[in-house]
Amino acid sequence: MIDGGEAIRKLALNLARYSGLAPLARPFVGGIGAILMLHRVTATPEKPNSVNRHLNIAPAFLDRLIVDMKGRGYTFVSFDEAIERIKMGGKAGQFATITADDAYRDNMTEALPVLEKHGAPVTIYVAPGLIDGAVDLWWDVIEDIVDTSSRLTLTMAGKHRVIDCSTRGRKIQAVARLNAWLTMEVPEEEQGAALRELARSNAYELGKGSPCTLMNWDELRATAAHPLVTIGAHTVNHRNLKRLSEADARHEIGDVRRILEERLGEEPRHFAYPYGYASAVRCREVGFARDAGYVSAVTTRHGVLRAEHAGFLHALPRISVNGRYQSVAHIQTMLSGITTPLANAGKMVVTI
Repeated sequence: MIDGGEAIRKLALNLARYSGLAPLARPFVGGIGAILMLHRVTATPEKPNSVNRHLNIAPAFLDRLIVDMKGRGYTFVSFDEAIERIKMGGKAGQFATITADDAYRDNMTEALPVLEKHGAPVTIYVAPGLIDGAVDLWWDVIEDIVDTSSRLTLTMAGKHRVIDCSTRGRKIQAVARLNAWLTMEVPEEEQGAALRELARSNAYELGKGSPCTLMNWDELRATAAHPLVTIGAHTVNHRNLKRLSEADARHEIGDVRRILEERLGEEPRHFAYPYGYASAVRCREVGFARDAGYVSAVTTRHGVLRAEHAGFLHALPRISVNGRYQSVAHIQTMLSGITTPLANAGKMVVTI
């Protein structure tokens, strides 16, 4: 099955590059730097053809990308230095800082050696609930349940439903439907119970996936001690903050600082909103992150950094480096800045 949206975006990226618009635009709209967003980095993904394969890039690709960006004049800096450079309006030259969400174990085993080779710092955003196992990686669980079934039964909006998973195309549709159901129809606080019931009613044993997908606390402590690594916060339980009450959202944003300080010995200064798109973070959530005392907060909005972001340090955009666009040429086009207004209804300074 072809993802029509992805095909159109790749066509736009290729047109911008081959027409010469991207390199011509870079001096005018390329901004002062970029925040790169990673998730998984591994040469041996458990499911190479997974619906969630966009979350993974190969270490060799990360290596090529850093080499290319350095050759184009980017300096790789820590997030603390990135904030100072934003405040300076980019006067010290174009820069990049690397971030990684969720604390996947391969960030330590496969990404970090690449970063060491280049002296490139990384900020890893941690949600303690994921590390403790109190919260499941639901996107992986849903795919696993669908993969092991030809038909699923569940209750949606009080009605018994049967979902066909008999073919590859049907499985992709089923994953998309279940993702939408869990993230938009099920109340945020009830997601865990709904996922457990979905697994139970379809004879799927939760917890039977790879036990090493995420780092454990000992591994996080060792990784946090590395001179290139900064640990950031990613809420307590990886919740969609916009779907929570004010009290619950403030708990997720604020209490994670205390938990990470207790577990890792240092209070995090930087924050990443889970999901990070419009239906997960708006002005209210940005205010909560600022109130909690974070120096910065990042979204998943697509965009390069501009000097004006000095006034929006708790709503910073990122460039997603993912398996769908695992091409140095595609990332070059994104870094040119030409895709920033295309992805954001004409906005050059992307916040929320």
